[in-house]
Amino acid sequence: MTQAMGDIHLSSYTALMPELYLGTAALILLLYCVYNNPRANGALLFLGLLVLGIAAILIHHAFGGTRLVMNGMFITDSFSVLVKYLLLLAGALALLLSAGWLKEEGRPFEFVLLMLLSLLGMMLMVSAADLLALYLALEMSSLALYVLASFARDDAKSSEAGLKYFVLGALASGMLLFGISLVYGFAGTTSFQSLSELFTTAGAAVSRGVIVGLILILIGFCFKVSAAPFHMWTPDVYEGAPTPVTAFFATAPKLAAFALLARLLSQPFGALAGQWQQVIIFVSVASMIVGALAAIMQTNIKRLLAYSSIGHAGFMLMGLAAANTAGVQALLIYLGVYIFMSAGAFGCVLLMRRHGQYVEEIKDLSGLAQTNPLGALVFAIFMFSMAGIPPLAGFFGKLYVIWAAVGAGLAWLAVIGVITSVISGFYYIKIVKIMYFDEPAQPFDAASPLPLRVAIAISAAVTLLFFTVPTPLITQTKMAAEALLK
Repeated sequence: MTQAMGDIHLSSYTALMPELYLGTAALILLLYCVYNNPRANGALLFLGLLVLGIAAILIHHAFGGTRLVMNGMFITDSFSVLVKYLLLLAGALALLLSAGWLKEEGRPFEFVLLMLLSLLGMMLMVSAADLLALYLALEMSSLALYVLASFARDDAKSSEAGLKYFVLGALASGMLLFGISLVYGFAGTTSFQSLSELFTTAGAAVSRGVIVGLILILIGFCFKVSAAPFHMWTPDVYEGAPTPVTAFFATAPKLAAFALLARLLSQPFGALAGQWQQVIIFVSVASMIVGALAAIMQTNIKRLLAYSSIGHAGFMLMGLAAANTAGVQALLIYLGVYIFMSAGAFGCVLLMRRHGQYVEEIKDLSGLAQTNPLGALVFAIFMFSMAGIPPLAGFFGKLYVIWAAVGAGLAWLAVIGVITSVISGFYYIKIVKIMYFDEPAQPFDAASPLPLRVAIAISAAVTLLFFTVPTPLITQTKMAAEALLK
């Protein structure tokens, strides 16, 4: 037994204590709900939030500096710790947003458990230090997401969204696995550390098979982060999935995939920046252009936010394209503020209800400022932030990414980012114009769940007041980026 376990000893389990706890807690909640609680309710939501809070505490206590664990399959460092905190935060916001929907629709308890299990896979993703661990963690997260996308089984759009997400997600996973097999076949290892040492050895020749494998891996990740031209699933899934699920999709999975991609390109393939940087730049430009232009013609608010997320993915990829510490820091800052912007925007979409029915057309927002001034103000804050209007949080996310690109000699890429940001500002401001200057439509239902209002209030406060206390996030992201690229 000792020989089979190798160097997997107590310290390995201690380092992964948050993940072990989260998985165990989810299974215990599953047993509890099977026997006591066939429908989701406030108690289950509270327990889910409590589980996430305890997991955050365990992350703090389990961190003991940078170290490889589980025979080098996983790593704990400042980078993974910061991203895990952000993941738990995104999960908590998504749970708060879903509270009213779960109660009103009488949804089964599995919703909360699937969200917890998906977060478990994401936390393992950001700690992966081996291509096989990367793939297994990614699939663990994705399987739960496929079910969440089609969770409203009686809704044809939700079923369609789940099927599309599953088929295209399986295609992306296949490409990713094929790329991993090529890298292993030509490099002889799947360990991040071994790959890094192999490619940085003086005089080492990099096989074309490794380059092809790396490109296939990048294509797989482009699917996961909804980057053009591999974005085709995003508008349909965002529109068809239940809105709380869409809010979760727009935050946590995107955060985990970008964090894992940053680790992958900075550590095992850091020496091959000359090869992968061209691909990242192309995808970044394509995503910003598609996000800026395709959203203009949308009439459904969730489809518009889907194309918006594609454009934001392009900006995040600009940070990766810089291929330096400043670029990774800018990516993390962008992800940090994007969580609140996106969660808040979808929270406002959840407030769009008439006679107990959710509506999603942009025209339904007509004259909202007259029927619900506070709701219109909060929605406008998120729209202006996504457009990059100072001094809102979204402005700082874009500013740091542009600085990183210019510092890396990619000024022309930064110019494209500014131009597409100006274009995308049109449809953000159009929404504000509809809310404040069009004739009022029938007012939305006045009642809204307290957890939903809390999530929106937190998101709006962070988005609006980020400029007053930006130092904590900037400091932590700098430490995380330096830990990743040391």
